[in-house]
Amino acid sequence: MASDVQNQASSDDNGEWAGDFDPFADPAERRVLFSTFDSFRQYRRTAHLNTTHRRRQAFYALPSSHWQMLSEPPFSLLENFNQVDDAIDANAEIADAILATGLESFNLPANPDGKNPHQNWHDTATHSDVNKAHSTIRQFYRDWSAEGSAERVVCYDPVLRGLKEEFEDRRAAGEEIKVLVPGAGLGRLVFEICRAGFAAEGNEISYHQLLASSWVLNHTEGPGQHVLYPFALHFSNLHSRKQQLRRVTIPDVHPGMAMLEAQAEAKPFGSMNMSAADFVVLYNSPSNKEEFDAVTTVFFIDTAPNLIRYIEAIRHCLKPNGVWINVGPLLWHFEDNRNRSRPGDDGTEKEVHQGIGEPGNVELTEEEVFCLIERMGFYIEKQQEEQAMSGYIQDPENHHIG
Repeated sequence: MASDVQNQASSDDNGEWAGDFDPFADPAERRVLFSTFDSFRQYRRTAHLNTTHRRRQAFYALPSSHWQMLSEPPFSLLENFNQVDDAIDANAEIADAILATGLESFNLPANPDGKNPHQNWHDTATHSDVNKAHSTIRQFYRDWSAEGSAERVVCYDPVLRGLKEEFEDRRAAGEEIKVLVPGAGLGRLVFEICRAGFAAEGNEISYHQLLASSWVLNHTEGPGQHVLYPFALHFSNLHSRKQQLRRVTIPDVHPGMAMLEAQAEAKPFGSMNMSAADFVVLYNSPSNKEEFDAVTTVFFIDTAPNLIRYIEAIRHCLKPNGVWINVGPLLWHFEDNRNRSRPGDDGTEKEVHQGIGEPGNVELTEEEVFCLIERMGFYIEKQQEEQAMSGYIQDPENHHIG
């Protein structure tokens, strides 16, 4: 679903995080942050355990003549496990770097002594937290590698074209055009909007994404500094082991260097802010009323349990005649999450409320989404008839057998 929609009706000095953001003020929020830290700490151990250790066990459980055959060329599966272990260690260097800069940002010790419960973040991650850390590391392929550019072009270029078509004359005349990017993820779209000369504010609620985006935007030292093996931990639908062990480097563009180069060449480069908060709560607040010239949502609106809440927030924070640009599918994230529960502090099962804490969710068709948008005070300026196909962290060399 791709469209330009027109409305009828926050970072610190270091460029990191801003807003009413104090996770230590609330014990539940502090637990979420601590479990995020711990999930990056556990990346190396859990990746080795779940990827190669259990596969070695299963491999040696085969009849001895079988595993011996498969351990020799041209199969060499035991050697493949060793190479995957090396790839895991390379990926873990990124996880460790994200953890180190995150702990420093929040003034937390790397090895808490256990005496201060407000600093004891070790061994707090759940299985779900660890999975999020794994997927976050892999997501650097999509957003910050040269090889992932094909996915970015399909999703980000329509946004950049739309902004330039709508605002380039005003921007060139010296007017600051403020653009909000909800669900900013690892920050690449925010960066590209800034590089196009607009003032961008990214918003993200996931601590995994926030820590990772802060690291890549503010703490990497140069292009191609870090090695990433995005597909090494996956063993299905492979054409070859070479494909599985494909190596890329990140970041393909260093944000700080790009900004300095733009300044040296007198090219426009907008300001960059990141807010860490619930999108609906923060951007429905009085302080954000009619603050932005544009809102850009990429692979975002289908995260809404109740899309009406998202549209209300977008309408609230857009200036009169502001523009909403949307790209992405309607793969509703909460479709399979009904009737889920988790242990509460008292040990009993508590219902999980999604998004802004309200119960309930609904999935709409594309036709219904456009009808709802117009019902709520927008009109459709432009709709892309055929959306180009886009994978999501997908190896372009991937081959499905059968």
